[in-house]
Amino acid sequence: MTTSTPRPGLLISLIPLIVLVILLILNVKLFSDSAALGPNQIALMLAAAVATVLGLFVLKLPYKAIEGQIITSISLSMQAVLILLVVGMLIGTWILAGVVPTMIYYGIQIMNPSWFLPVTVITCCLISVATGSSWSTGGTVGIALMGIGKAIGMPEGMVAGAIISGAYFGDKMSPLSDTTNLAPAMAGTDLFTHVKYMMITTIPTILIALVCFGILGMNYSASNYDSSAVNEIVATLGSTFWISPWALLLPALVIFLVAKRMPALPALFIGAVVAIIFAMLTQQELFTKLLGEPFTLTGAWKKSIEVAHSGMKLETGVKAIDSLLSRGGMASMLNTVWLILMAMVFGGVMEMTGMLARIAESILSLVKGTGSLITATIASCFFINLSAADQYLSIVVPGRMFREAYQKAGLAPENLSRSLEDGGTITSVLIPWNTCGAYFSGILGVATVTYLPYALFNLIGPFVAILIAITGFKIRRLSPTSA
Repeated sequence: MTTSTPRPGLLISLIPLIVLVILLILNVKLFSDSAALGPNQIALMLAAAVATVLGLFVLKLPYKAIEGQIITSISLSMQAVLILLVVGMLIGTWILAGVVPTMIYYGIQIMNPSWFLPVTVITCCLISVATGSSWSTGGTVGIALMGIGKAIGMPEGMVAGAIISGAYFGDKMSPLSDTTNLAPAMAGTDLFTHVKYMMITTIPTILIALVCFGILGMNYSASNYDSSAVNEIVATLGSTFWISPWALLLPALVIFLVAKRMPALPALFIGAVVAIIFAMLTQQELFTKLLGEPFTLTGAWKKSIEVAHSGMKLETGVKAIDSLLSRGGMASMLNTVWLILMAMVFGGVMEMTGMLARIAESILSLVKGTGSLITATIASCFFINLSAADQYLSIVVPGRMFREAYQKAGLAPENLSRSLEDGGTITSVLIPWNTCGAYFSGILGVATVTYLPYALFNLIGPFVAILIAITGFKIRRLSPTSA
């Protein structure tokens, strides 16, 4: 037996969202960069509680129905949660096995004074793809590159823009990135389909940015180039890890498994397990340093499992290296998992009460065709970044709002997941009060408004995505048998 539920008005529907925005802005003010480590999760719960109260007392919905939808909503995110946990394990074990250090070791040596800016972009691209983190890339190698840039007379805003452009390429494209896992989970597609489909907008954008940085860099001399910072990182990596191109076989293995249509979860898990074996065979000197005793298989296995669940903890004496490579482990993903669960609680209540549909309906009333739908998605992601000051929410909230609209328009879910990243992931760093903007401004020592004109990848990306959408190029449609 079905019962009709009252249709919420737009004002009622906006109340929980307004409460959420106010709480998130307050969190940024009170907790700064730590807002995503707990306060934002509480804000989501409080906003969900407001939506629940409205559902119970204004819309007269039964609590059991709301609770049931919350559980259903959370269940939709479980694949992403499992992948995130395995990704944490993978990051830690790949550092231990020397995979990430090898990528950094060779990537940073591409540096050439004559092409400092584009090589900075490429270096940060390589490191952020290897680590899956724009924040780690900017906070470690980014700091070293800022110092080198200043030494050769480059404007600090320009250098910061190059670092951010490369760092966010990896944040957007790496299978190890939490946002790259979050976007397909919200849209209803799988990780590697999402990554493949993002190339259509991301590759042209990074190529345009590289050309622009190459032109900008030609105006500056590198005669007083100081390579000491790079040399220190390279020397420390070489003395700490067994560095060899053989280590790159591990990512090649994962790519091979995915190419053979193995699902992401087992492919990534195999990559992590093989990394443990590889580390025990090749990094015996590192194990001796980490254990403080001679290498044994038992000790190495214990340390490997510790790294897999708690992450790598390195002490080389070089701050940039220690900060960059002391990370990973399943535990490192728990804050993101917590945020996803609370976001799904909020989304579940908003969906059950009809509030999410009502807001989406108001926005969609302005949509005329595929191009404007994708444009509206990108604009909504930017608005959430602007108002809620959180990168993850800029993916979660529009993802929940627009998912049904894409299905009705006959668009494959990867169109939505790509748009969420084109509008949400890369624009967060452009906003001074957003957690990402505040973080990069702080670590690089450059005001957001100073680097903003030079964060070319982040600025150009949304417009490239909108242009491609308007032209209809590579817009994937649902097959007739798709549900």
